[in-house]
Amino acid sequence: MSEEHRPIETRVPIRADIDIVTARQQGRALAQRIGFAGTDLTVIATAISELGRNILTYAGTGTIILRPGFAAGHRGIVIVAEDEGPGIADVELAVQDGYSTSASLGLGLPGTRRLMDEFDIVSVVGHGTTVTVKKWLN
Repeated sequence: MSEEHRPIETRVPIRADIDIVTARQQGRALAQRIGFAGTDLTVIATAISELGRNILTYAGTGTIILRPGFAAGHRGIVIVAEDEGPGIADVELAVQDGYSTSASLGLGLPGTRRLMDEFDIVSVVGHGTTVTVKKWLN
């Protein structure tokens, strides 16, 4: 894809709670520009919060990347959460309801997977985790 046709992305460094608020606000604003409304905006903001919270809890720092998405005639939003933290040893286990290594309810990743239309996670122990989620306009 050429430079002039590449979707503009917003990168929000995640280092503190306030950064999650910023990522939510920017994600919600982008989603509105794309055409999302109502509960979809809340769902997108919630997914961003969960992903940002995971970055802070497990890696300490990372980045939330927000960009428009286009596929098979659909428009939507793509949210990427990336960090260089400890990684996840068992990804299958980590996306099951109730599993947590931090004494939480263990609903973050599985909840995010349910909220979004597409969910992908790549994690390498000792190198970090990248979670990519997408929500499409109906």
